[in-house]
Amino acid sequence: MVQYKQRKERVFESVKSAEDIIEMLKTRFGNRKLRIKYTVEDREVKINEFFDDNTFMVVTDPDYVPDGSIIIYGLLDKYIEIDLKVVETRGPGYFQCGITGMRRASQGRRDLRFKVGPEKVVATNFRISRHAIDISSYRMPTSIKVIMDQYQSQYASLSDIVRIDVFTPGDRVLDEIKKTRKNLYIEDLADPESLVPPNDNFLDIRELLGDELQQYIKRNIERGFKSIIVSPVIYISESGGSIPFAYFQVVSKSEPLSMESLLEVKELSFSLVDRIRDANTIIIPVHQDIVDISIGGARLRFTDENLKKNVMHAKGFIFDIVFRLQAPITIYGDVRFTFQDQHGDIFVGVDFTGNSSRKDEMKRFYSILKPMEVEYKNRLMKEMKQRKSGAT
Repeated sequence: MVQYKQRKERVFESVKSAEDIIEMLKTRFGNRKLRIKYTVEDREVKINEFFDDNTFMVVTDPDYVPDGSIIIYGLLDKYIEIDLKVVETRGPGYFQCGITGMRRASQGRRDLRFKVGPEKVVATNFRISRHAIDISSYRMPTSIKVIMDQYQSQYASLSDIVRIDVFTPGDRVLDEIKKTRKNLYIEDLADPESLVPPNDNFLDIRELLGDELQQYIKRNIERGFKSIIVSPVIYISESGGSIPFAYFQVVSKSEPLSMESLLEVKELSFSLVDRIRDANTIIIPVHQDIVDISIGGARLRFTDENLKKNVMHAKGFIFDIVFRLQAPITIYGDVRFTFQDQHGDIFVGVDFTGNSSRKDEMKRFYSILKPMEVEYKNRLMKEMKQRKSGAT
């Protein structure tokens, strides 16, 4: 069974009357391609006869069998979709249809997308997160929580109290650290000068708590606390986004913690994030087809079972684009849609929203893709000229 899932919906505007749509089909799609949506083969359709009752004949591949309706799409200045109802099947791939609606994208596609084959370019070395870190739920997958607990035990000797935990709402200080991503550093709770933040990267506990500051200081001194460090643990996602999902707390009961202690906590936080990312990432080094590509995105065909299983929950993934005789280009693809055909292959549409930090990598990507785009445009122009000359 064919399954299609749109992750991020297009924004459409005005639905025209059937008469307007038919006039557009007659006048503007004589030499432009129309295709059937949700077909892997990108089946082309032609409209070759119009009737007085606002129906018309749609001609496509003889083996295509609709389920009573057809969605056709094409490009004018912007992307359009037209919903058709099959009134009568006149023969294999030959249908009399009426119009039930039309949508026009409110924004045009940014870049020209064109077909490519494995002899020119492939996708490989896929890196997909097993779990999405959702900071809105305040819950971590068990595997990630286990790593945090292990890390806390491993570095328990840093001071009297060492705690690594997920941010949970309700604690005013922790809420502010999560919001601002600033560090809390109090060298000596008994010294008012220690409450002054060293710079803008540190939380100003005086400003935050105001009249409640003395109560906060008293409560912690009664617990036997001498010095406090709380630093956010910030996860950097594959797309480059940062997520403050946990905190690293170190408390001394005997002696002041130094600025060097804070720097050590920061380094350990980075190390913890690396360990979580390594444990949370599955690497699949297979070659898969790129069906079509543009400067801004691509459509991939997944036949590998491991990839098919893991991509369905992913918001995006890192992979390498390898053009023939070129070094790999590492890029992040934000998943826009998934489409499973009758053979079980999964087609994934991605927008390119991030890339590796290797110098001039995207510049190299553009330099490779631009000539291919020009070649494709020239071929399209040649085909249109041939159609016009054939029509006359």
